[in-house]
Amino acid sequence: MDVTTPANAPWLIVGLGNPGPGYAMNRHNVGFMVVDLLADRIGGRFKRATKAQAQVVEGRMGPVGPGSHRVVLVKPMSYMNLSGGPVKALRDFYKVPLDRIVVVHDELDIGYGALRLKRGGGDNGHNGLKSLTKAMGPDYHRVRFGIGRPPGRMPVADYVLKDFSPAERKELDYFVDRAADAVECLLAEGLERAQNAYNS
Repeated sequence: MDVTTPANAPWLIVGLGNPGPGYAMNRHNVGFMVVDLLADRIGGRFKRATKAQAQVVEGRMGPVGPGSHRVVLVKPMSYMNLSGGPVKALRDFYKVPLDRIVVVHDELDIGYGALRLKRGGGDNGHNGLKSLTKAMGPDYHRVRFGIGRPPGRMPVADYVLKDFSPAERKELDYFVDRAADAVECLLAEGLERAQNAYNS
């Protein structure tokens, strides 16, 4: 592999989730769903990373030619609460500045399917973000995918580890597709334009 410098470093697009088929359709795994779709779009298949406990796809995103971006799609395989270690290892390996890291994750404080893009900020009790921020600092991009609040008195931990409901699943593909579009827009046009187009 060629020596990578920050000037030509790839973007790391990180989807947060938990590994294993039992978690696949959980609300907490929507980050995995989005990067799976992005992998399909660039014609890549996830494989085990040699430098970290993660699965990765390397490729290019955007128009063919000089306008495309080199990307590494990442699914940490360490379980959500320990996501920071694998992502930091890949960041160090590819020499990626924090402003070229995009993290896609579920967000309780946003209605189902709504998106909010931002850079930096707190973790809002999200253990995956907490682990990432502890490992690297907070100044990475976030694509926050709304899952809404749990009904009644259901504990948050139970809610995020439940599958999307049948009613939610009817629209899930559309919302995941829109989140993948937002990631592509962020890379192609920058944060402000992506926020204007996709924040809801």
